[in-house]
Amino acid sequence: MNLIKEAEKVLYAKFEELNEIAFANQEKVLKALQRKNVHESHFNSSTGYGYDDMGRDDLEGIYAEVFGAEDAMVRSQIVSGTHAISSCLFGILRPGDELISLIGSPYDTLGNVIGKNNPTLGTLVERGVIYREVPLTPALNPDLEAIGTAVTPRTRMVLIQRSRGYALRPALTVKQIEAITQLVKRISPDTIVMVDNCYGEFTDTVEPTQVGIDIMAGSLIKNPGGGLAPAGGYIAGRAGLVGQVACHITAPGLGKELGASLQSNRLLYQGLFLAPHVVLQALKGACLLAYCFARQGYEVSPNWDEVRGDIVQTVKLNNPDEVLKFCQVVQSSSPVDNNVRLEFAPMPGYTDKIIMAAGTFVQGSSIELSCDAPMRQPYCVYMQGGLTYEHYRYTVRELIDTIILKRA
Repeated sequence: MNLIKEAEKVLYAKFEELNEIAFANQEKVLKALQRKNVHESHFNSSTGYGYDDMGRDDLEGIYAEVFGAEDAMVRSQIVSGTHAISSCLFGILRPGDELISLIGSPYDTLGNVIGKNNPTLGTLVERGVIYREVPLTPALNPDLEAIGTAVTPRTRMVLIQRSRGYALRPALTVKQIEAITQLVKRISPDTIVMVDNCYGEFTDTVEPTQVGIDIMAGSLIKNPGGGLAPAGGYIAGRAGLVGQVACHITAPGLGKELGASLQSNRLLYQGLFLAPHVVLQALKGACLLAYCFARQGYEVSPNWDEVRGDIVQTVKLNNPDEVLKFCQVVQSSSPVDNNVRLEFAPMPGYTDKIIMAAGTFVQGSSIELSCDAPMRQPYCVYMQGGLTYEHYRYTVRELIDTIILKRA
């Protein structure tokens, strides 16, 4: 606790900075809800086809306003962030189109969707999409010079992954995304800039859709669901592109008109309202973890005083056993399934065995405090989420006791 109290004194100014970001985002969300004159009737469920679902339609308008986009699609039928991003790729790209990832290799599950190393049935590559990557610089930053060479007027879409995935590169800030977008648009104004926005929502006062990108997608059981959304994902951006994706998710000619909200409207509204505060809790907890472990000589990313582009905090450990021990502490500190014993195991969409600590109220929710890692070098854990700072603080204390003090 002495280390934690020392950290909180040092972090006071950083916490105040994060408080102001949260306040700006809370105001933005609140005003969007007020402009739609949200009433209890918006929380009513719909069934079957979901025609004229006012709650669903107005929620999508609220998301569009909050994200500064022309249109948005917000649906509990979208099963994950990967599904939302995949829907954008398959809904927009056609055989012969060129897709370029501008941040090196994308996250494991998305690499499988693209068919980068496995052009099996159903992937983009198998369907005739041309795929290339622009590697990062040696310092693990986007290589603007190489991007300027790679992108041409023939490039149909570029993909920018905001968060780090299972890589050591820093998450991208909105300013970096803006610089990349401006470069791409100077070379080829018609090239579509697509952003995987998972883990990044509300970590800044602006979103990528407010700095010139064309379309983005994310998961509701990450930041924007506020810990209440039981499932779902969103797509936001230019209206024509959102419409194309909607026709892929449902059917041509149906688009956004169908899709019953079932029982989730209230949770999606209330989750969005809480999201700026919940993201604040996760960011403050991540800074605390970074300070405490860096103070004891561990390599962390980002450092506690760096600008953050997402809610993910990495800690580099020494071997798989230490990774297992770290994740087990997180699991044992959870409000749900605290007695579960973890192990590395194969998981759909991943090439390496994965360990996941997630004692969450919503299965797999990574806006709730959770931690995971692939079984590969360098042995890093990826901590994210945290509905309350107090829970994150408790878990950091347990990690210090188990990982740091017992090592000493």
